[in-house]
Formats: sequence, C-alpha cells, structure tokens
Amino acid sequence: MTSSLSDVQSSLPEPTTGEGSRSPTPGLAAAFDPERFHHGAVDIVGRLTTYLGDRSVRGLDLLDPAVLLKAARELMTPERQRIADFDADRVNQIVDLYTGTGIPVYSPGYMGRQFSGVVPLASLIDLVGSVVNQPSSFYEAGQLPSVAERLMAEELNRFIGWDRDRFAMVTTSGGSLANLTALLAARNRAFPQIWTRGAGGMPDPPAIAVSEEAHYSVTRAAGVLGIGERQIVRLPVDRAGRIRPDLAGPVLDEAHRRGLRPFCLVASAGTTSMGAFDPLEELAAVARRYGLWLHVDGAHGASLLLSDRHRDRLRGIEQADSLTWDAHKMLFMPAPCTLLFYRDGTAARGAFRQRASYVFDEEPDVYSAYDSADKNLECTKRPMIMPLWTVWSVYGPALFAQKVDRLCAVTLQAYRMLAAESDFAVAHEPESNILCFRYRPDGLEPATVHRLQLEIRNRIRGGGRFFISKVDIDGVAALRVVVMNHLIDADHLAMLIAEIRDIGQRVLRASAAARHDQRNGSHS
Repeated sequence: MTSSLSDVQSSLPEPTTGEGSRSPTPGLAAAFDPERFHHGAVDIVGRLTTYLGDRSVRGLDLLDPAVLLKAARELMTPERQRIADFDADRVNQIVDLYTGTGIPVYSPGYMGRQFSGVVPLASLIDLVGSVVNQPSSFYEAGQLPSVAERLMAEELNRFIGWDRDRFAMVTTSGGSLANLTALLAARNRAFPQIWTRGAGGMPDPPAIAVSEEAHYSVTRAAGVLGIGERQIVRLPVDRAGRIRPDLAGPVLDEAHRRGLRPFCLVASAGTTSMGAFDPLEELAAVARRYGLWLHVDGAHGASLLLSDRHRDRLRGIEQADSLTWDAHKMLFMPAPCTLLFYRDGTAARGAFRQRASYVFDEEPDVYSAYDSADKNLECTKRPMIMPLWTVWSVYGPALFAQKVDRLCAVTLQAYRMLAAESDFAVAHEPESNILCFRYRPDGLEPATVHRLQLEIRNRIRGGGRFFISKVDIDGVAALRVVVMNHLIDADHLAMLIAEIRDIGQRVLRASAAARHDQRNGSHS
C-alpha cells in the first residue's frame, strides 16, 4: 500500500505551543522578526561606527574577572518560564561591555598581539555569514563560499608559485589546526599504513624536525599525532632566531643514529617570538637530501608574499610541500581564518582516509569536486573565506600589500629610534613587523634585567595607554611590539619609549629604596 504526499501531511501532528496554539507564540516569532533585526542592527552598527572612529591612544583596560562576571551576570534576563520581551537597552549595554573590555585593536596604543583590527568591510561580510549560516565544508551547504575558496586559492598561489593544476588549498579554523593537518598529511605519506594499523610495533619511531623557535602548536601536534616530545628533533637557530641549515644536517644524522625516522621538517616564515624567517631555499635542499616533507608555518609572515619590497623573505617557498597562512593576522580578517596550501593536491586528500555515507558522495560529481571536508578535520566550519574574498574582490591585492609595507616600515623606524637610545638594547633587526628590545640603562645588574622587563610590561598594561607583550630570548625577558595598526607613527613610538623609560626609572628607584631600607633595618 502506498501513501500520497497529502496523506503523509495530514497524518502529521499540528504544530502547537504550551498554550495549545497552532502557530508560534508572539515571543518566538518576535525573536526571529526581520524588522526587529533591522532596528537592532542599526543600533549596533552605530555603536561600532563610533568604536571604529576612536583614534585615541589607549591600551587594555584589564578588569578583575569577578567585577566583569558581576557586570555580565546583571545583564542576563531573570526570566526563565517564558520568552522575555526584547530589551534594546540590554543589547546595547552588552555591546558596550563587549567593546569596552576588549583589546583596542584599532588604537595606535595597541602593539601587543599578532591579530589586528579588521578591514571594516570584512566584518560586514562576517555578519552576512552569520545570518545565512552556510557551513562551507560541502558545496551543497555553502555554494559561494566553496567557489570563493577556489578563487582565493588561485589568487594567492600566484604569489607562491606552485603548479596551478596540482596544488590545493583548504581553509581551517586557525594556524594550530592547519599545522596539525599538514603534519598528518606528511606522516601518512611517509607511513601509508599508520592510519589503519597505528604506530604500534614500528621499528623506527616517526619524528619531526623543528626549529628551536617553532610555535608551540607544532610541538603540540607531535603529541596529538602520537609522535611524542622525545621524537621532536630540535634544529639550532642563529641569534636572530633562524634555523641554521649548516647545522641541520648533523642534527638529523644524529637523530637517525638514535633510531628515529624524521619525516617532516617544519620551517617558519615569521616566528612568533621575533618574527624570524627561516632560510627556506637552503632548508628545502636539506629536506630533499633527507627525504623530508617541508612544511612552512607562515601563519604570521606568509602575507609578505604580497609585497614587492618584502617577498624575498620567503625566497624558496615554491619548493615547500605545504604552507600555513593566517588571514586573521596580516591579511586583517576576522579570526579565525587560516589557509592551508599543499603543493600536491593529492597529499591534501591523504591527510584523512575515511568513508561516511552521510556526507561523502560515493560517486564524485561536478559539485563534490568543490567539497573540502575530505581534506579537513572540521566537518562543519564557518564560511571564513567570504570576508577575505569579498575584500579582495572589492579592493584588490594592493590594499594588503600597502598595509604590510606600512607596518614593516613603522617597525623598522621603531628599531632605529630604540637603537639610538643609550638606555635601550634591541634584540634583533626586524624582518617584518615584530620587534623585541629591553630597557637596559648603564649599570643595570644582569640578574635584574629579566624582572625589570616583566615589571615594565605589567605596569604599561595596567596604565591603560599602551598594550605591548613580552617574550623570553635566551631565557631573559624582552619587551615585544607587534605593529598591526597602520595609524601608528613616530609620535606614538616616541610616547611609548618615554613611558617605558619613565616606568623603568621608577621601578629601579623603588627597588633601590627597598634595598636601602632593608640594609638599614638589618643594622638597627
């Protein structure tokens, strides 16, 4: 016996609510009302416009978590039994609390992290992505994002230089996930049976070779993949934080003598600590000699490929096997948005070897050719490519190139200004937009240097005018600026230098006074 569609429909229960209504309650309908969305969006965009227009020099207003928790809790409706009425004032207060407690990434006082204020158009497209809600791992779920991903891959590969008919790109939620995925592909190429059989019983433990300055996500990936920290081969670096190719070979030889089997060499294009660029061309030769996959973690610095002035920092990138490139860093997109490139597209599919009838098509067609889920750990992912593709489509690559050039130029200017100050010591000449230095006046005892930098950094953060970071170099803390705002100029740099000097002098005077009091107290 067969049933018609009308028979099936008539057998379905009528939609009801707790009150027995055949239609949604007013509260439910109002929460999804387009007009209400419009009015709320106008209010929010107005507040964000004011936020974007604030050019004041300000740092981070770091609140006591208990204070922020109390303020946030008070903004939550007490209603639990029914849908609360829409409260525009409550929404506006939430927006104000959100913007007021965040890092002021658009301020010239912000020089602390590697994420930046986004191109405003990108944030609007991110809003569109949230409204239309198209997970982009499969073409049928996110048609335009899937096409945009292919288009951006083609555009950016022009700067990498791989065979356009062989390479592949997939977006991932962050550089850590991209590095993990690339290492997974490299491992599966070197050990084809490991996906099904596991690593147990292998005579030569898999190992990866990394810089002493490698990002923690790389060493974390070794743990996730079951390689283990003991199988991480550390490659020596020079004083600027770059891998030394002349020493890489002997270290790899020693690893083989220890019974390890390295399968991947991870280089950096812009280390997190000092922004160092490893010599990719020379390391590619090392990788070929030892039969290693060469992965480049260019999360921060790959964007220099777009700059005629700075592209040479990545000389040899076309010889790499894979590349991590964060668009939420120096392509100025909303986070997260990471681009993972493979020189050989078949390697991308080799990272994951699974079949699932509910998502993977048994017979590939013109649509499934644009799917990315078989190359990605994520089944559901945001259409993160859309802000980048839209901004690129509207403004073109020159927008990114000019901002990258500006940030690198300002950082070089900061280096020269600090090098001219007798009470400061720069740790390196910047290769991009990251600079590390120390406040170190004459007569400062070496044992005091580390604590002084930490105290300066903490007091600057607490002061609320500037936000900078710190990093340990050779075990000693250094102050670190990351120039991500194109509005920063020499006047802002001079203000920062003066504030660091003032704080440093006050800390040293207080420390000297404390020692004096301690000595006098011990003699009384």
